[in-house]
Amino acid sequence: MNYKGVEYILTPVAPGVWKWQFQIGDAVKTGKTETKINLLAIRRVQLRIDRELKKIAREPANHSDR
Repeated sequence: MNYKGVEYILTPVAPGVWKWQFQIGDAVKTGKTETKINLLAIRRVQLRIDRELKKIAREPANHSDR
């Protein structure tokens, strides 16, 4: 699946448990969420992606100082 240009994977691993994974740049993020509703699991991953994108936007661009 794709959210804001970030590909992510969401897989059921047990009843009510979902495993997720996405990559932004070189950083790979993984985790689990518990819910019986697949749309809620999707939304939780999207919120996590939003947090990571916001964190990256706030970081100073150290590589541009060279």
